Amino acid sequence: MSNIVKKTGLILMGVITGVMLSLNFSAIAKKDNVEAIHPLPIEELRTFAQVFGRIKSDYVESVEDKKLITEAINGMLVGLDPHSSYLDKDEYKELQIGTQGEFGGLGIQVTMEDGVVKVISPIEDTPAFRAGIKTGDLIVKLDDTVVKGMTLNEAIKLMRGKPKTAIKITIVREGETEPLVFNLVRDIIKIQSVKSKMIEPGYVYIRITQFQEQTGENLAQAIKTLFAESTEPMKGLILDLRNDPGGLLNGAVAVSAAFLPENALVVYTEGRSADAKMQLHANPEYYLRGPNEDYLRGLPSEVKTVPMITLVNGGSASASEIVAGALQDHKRSIVMGSQTFGKGSVQTILPLGNNTAIKLTTARYYTPNGQSIQAKGITPDILDETESDDQRLREADLNRHLSNGKKAETKAAVDTDKTAEKPANKKKEKKNKDKKNKAPIEFGSAEDLLLTQAMNYFKGITSSPDKKSGETDS
Repeated sequence: MSNIVKKTGLILMGVITGVMLSLNFSAIAKKDNVEAIHPLPIEELRTFAQVFGRIKSDYVESVEDKKLITEAINGMLVGLDPHSSYLDKDEYKELQIGTQGEFGGLGIQVTMEDGVVKVISPIEDTPAFRAGIKTGDLIVKLDDTVVKGMTLNEAIKLMRGKPKTAIKITIVREGETEPLVFNLVRDIIKIQSVKSKMIEPGYVYIRITQFQEQTGENLAQAIKTLFAESTEPMKGLILDLRNDPGGLLNGAVAVSAAFLPENALVVYTEGRSADAKMQLHANPEYYLRGPNEDYLRGLPSEVKTVPMITLVNGGSASASEIVAGALQDHKRSIVMGSQTFGKGSVQTILPLGNNTAIKLTTARYYTPNGQSIQAKGITPDILDETESDDQRLREADLNRHLSNGKKAETKAAVDTDKTAEKPANKKKEKKNKDKKNKAPIEFGSAEDLLLTQAMNYFKGITSSPDKKSGETDS
């Protein structure tokens, strides 16, 4: 038996070494500035081969080679950070469908932590949102299947499915003594990327729920329509990025370009390879895909100068943070709300053949002024006076999260988070506790207190509705 294991291990190590060498030489052929070839970790490969051989010979059931290698690849990527992963054929296809804004499922943005699925944010107007699933909820069972031990992609597969089919989700929520059970019915999740309206004459509200292929074009149409319909000169524009989990990078550049001067720097990236170092500007070549007509051409000139407030919260992530950071650094918009999620890393989709791919973290995002978004987020100019969302999950809370990238900023990032999340007084702590299990408010509605605060700022009404004249915080 030991001879079989040894032979299997040696053969496998030879195959792995050959593949890695070919990949190494292939990569070197594509790069001009490679200084040296990294030596192969022979001892570690030998251990891997021995484990592979033992599983093949001694595991209680026969396991296909393909499954073992796939799981090894999964483990290698999942062990890096929360956003790197292996995509099989179905997952690769789902990723492509998701960017188009329509799929069958429940409407939850999720991540994996400590072997269970954690909710980052429910998506508006979806079964999960309407049922009252909240940020930070831990999904422990899907129907009768325990989530512990699954990969994130496996859990997502179970949650997605044909419309009108039912699924039971068991959730553990902080502050609840018993698990909560939600009986949901899957639906076609059609994410309306851009929502807009005239709040009152001269004041425009635009909400972006997610950055998709058509986001820039939809934004341009909304701006043209609202500005054309206004019976008064524009006095204020509110861009709402709360609970927007991000999406396509070119969509973020397009949204920023709609409000910034031409060629202004929107974001830049830093990584190890030459391909990971980019500077993206407010220019059609950075947001258009293919030889398409520039949909931002012909926007009313006032959109570049109208007073502007951008609303953010702990659910604003990735592309949302790029937009908020660019508008803030160029002093184009006041940013109002609470500290953002802090997802400032770049994931590159690298096809492997056979319609599979890996999603690999290859760089960090930086705002025009050189601030790293990763594990820190965007600090608002004006903190949200209406409520605290200090219970929200953020990038820095995720296991194996990528560091900020700038040692000098690490302590500042922590201090800023504490400042942004600290409740102003005991009254607000009590108010947040009372609101804990209420259904989420509809952003842009009459009950949206942060929107009211933004409108009050535009009009010069700065007193907090919670305070009486002369009252101060202690």
